[in-house]
Amino acid sequence: MHATPLSSAPQVDGQVRGDDAWLDAVPATGFWQVQPNDGARSTQKTEVYIGYTDTAVYVGIVAYDDDPAGIIVSDSRRDSSLDDTDAFLMVIDGLLDRQNGYVFGTNAAGIEYDGQVTKEGSGDNFGSGGGGFNLNWDGTWSVASKISDIGWSAEFEIPFHTLRYGDGEQWGINFQRNIRRNNEIAYWAPLELNRNLYRVSEAGTLNGVSPPSQRNLQITPYVLGKTRDGGELDGSDSDGEFGVDIKYSVTPSLTLDLTYNTDFAQVEADEVQVNLDRFNLFFPEKRPFFLENAGQFAVGNGQEVELFFSRRIGIGDDGEIIPVNGGARLSGKVGERTNVGFLYMSTEAFGGAAPQNDFAVARVNQELPNRSSIGAIFVNRDGDGSYLLPKSDDYNRTYGVDGRWGIGDNLLFQGWLARTDTPGRDGKDHAFSVKGDYSSAEWSIGGSYTEVREDFNPEVGFLAREEYRKGRFAILRRIRPDDMWGLLEIRPHMSYTGYWKFDGFQETGFLHLDTHWEFKTGTEFHTGYNVTRDGVLEAFEIVDGVVVDPGTYDESEVQLVYFTDRSQPLSFSTRVTVGGRFGGDRVSLTPTLYYRIGDTFRSEFSFNYNDFDLPNGDFTANLARVRLSYSFTPKMQIETLVQYNETDDEIGTNLRFSWLRTASSGLYLVYNEVDERADDGLPTGREFIVKYSYIFDVFN
Repeated sequence: MHATPLSSAPQVDGQVRGDDAWLDAVPATGFWQVQPNDGARSTQKTEVYIGYTDTAVYVGIVAYDDDPAGIIVSDSRRDSSLDDTDAFLMVIDGLLDRQNGYVFGTNAAGIEYDGQVTKEGSGDNFGSGGGGFNLNWDGTWSVASKISDIGWSAEFEIPFHTLRYGDGEQWGINFQRNIRRNNEIAYWAPLELNRNLYRVSEAGTLNGVSPPSQRNLQITPYVLGKTRDGGELDGSDSDGEFGVDIKYSVTPSLTLDLTYNTDFAQVEADEVQVNLDRFNLFFPEKRPFFLENAGQFAVGNGQEVELFFSRRIGIGDDGEIIPVNGGARLSGKVGERTNVGFLYMSTEAFGGAAPQNDFAVARVNQELPNRSSIGAIFVNRDGDGSYLLPKSDDYNRTYGVDGRWGIGDNLLFQGWLARTDTPGRDGKDHAFSVKGDYSSAEWSIGGSYTEVREDFNPEVGFLAREEYRKGRFAILRRIRPDDMWGLLEIRPHMSYTGYWKFDGFQETGFLHLDTHWEFKTGTEFHTGYNVTRDGVLEAFEIVDGVVVDPGTYDESEVQLVYFTDRSQPLSFSTRVTVGGRFGGDRVSLTPTLYYRIGDTFRSEFSFNYNDFDLPNGDFTANLARVRLSYSFTPKMQIETLVQYNETDDEIGTNLRFSWLRTASSGLYLVYNEVDERADDGLPTGREFIVKYSYIFDVFN
């Protein structure tokens, strides 16, 4: 399709028809389903207009609908899922590298939904390949939507400085429309049913984009006030903070970010997890500064072996907040296919728990044709020696190389090799992984092999477990039956994952046999059976007072998953696992109830029930979670997260009010409370925070 130079900017009010600004624009039409009827024309017509001015790209969409009363609008919160609502999404590959891009989306309520795609979202069912979709990225842009008697329409205004683009006049682009009452997904540039919008290499082409020379400098100062009492404090205290973030576009494809006295008080609290095994738990990054271009720094196997894990900066091992003095990041593209990333951050010494640290990460990645690339990464931590170590030994370094090789449309090989440099650990300090995936419309087949040696120690990375060999194989078949019981798709699959120590001792074995039954209504049912092996080398305390003895435990279990149509005001999901565990029995239930009123109020009530009957003791380890949110407008909302952890007998409350101006800037009011209910617990800790930030566009 072609982009049209606009003599005047459209009024971004959601009314495309009747706006003279769009008169000369020629729309793209013709969308093709991947579900429910793969390869068929979309059941409703969609028109997409694209134009631009000196400062921004404008996108207008008209989503015709012969039953406007049937349009489903389930949410208006920023970045809430568009899977359960009528929606429109697009991916923009301004650099035309056919691997990376930005996603923007909305629904008939005018939700702002955006994120970054790296390496075609290749963190797939068989494990991360260093790519994925970063929903937590928030750009500066705006959208408005409107329902009418012809369906619904929307208009986007996306400033050029929010995007990254090259010197040419072509961009990669694709559009997706969801018609929820039909469970219909359709694309403008056709995709196979195993693909999604992140498949940038198969996007269409937008011609005629000729943005003028851009200068971009954004300065975002913040002020913060905080008061606390209880918890570990003897009494109460209050203080104030200020800081600033600066974003400067060195080129349209290369951005410099600076931050001083960084604070993330507005970020939602982590979801509580209970560790009922011997390995490290993974908590995702949520802090905005670390999320932009996070995929560029991702090397390793996601949530298992990550060479760089940004939560190591400013967050201690027990979740305590370590003050961040500031830092800088230069990231983006040099030339047509070379991605670069440089990150420096400095943190303060923290109460005898962590030294003052300087962190540095350097990353380069050369993209090659057909989803292929080769790259390298260096990660460094230098401490001041104030905690346990002399300064000469207070450092850690990680070196790594990685690559991808795409063959045809369906086959992709990936791998990485790394070593670390840690004082006192001079033995076998390397790790590597190789992986191959084949994915077609009918089959997904994958296998991988990983080694993590005894002295491999990425202190600014993440290791779920240490010292192992891992092998994995998985195969999945997609079947689209013809008019059988209302089924949309059946996905029988199996996988085997095994972990071994280097002396041959098997620490974990997991054989998974399952079939997913997906119905056209959106209801889904999973019927699984697992055969497990747990090899315990050293006794460990699974909960207080209950010890799991050394030995090899061979067990089996039944696993059932069920969820109803999430587009309905009331929906339900549950996961049930019943079987053996560590020589005894386990019953695990995770029911969740969802209820919404229109697109403004949403609630979620979940309970994680775990009942263990083990040779050395019986216990339950339960979690309860309540989420409530109310959207006054798409930019103003209040959210509550209340969690109860039975194991620690602790209730945590996180209450946030946000009034956003653009992206993640605006006013935040945050209340946190931790109630340790045990008799020997600390007094209830309370914290109230007010934070305000404002983005100044210096050149706009």
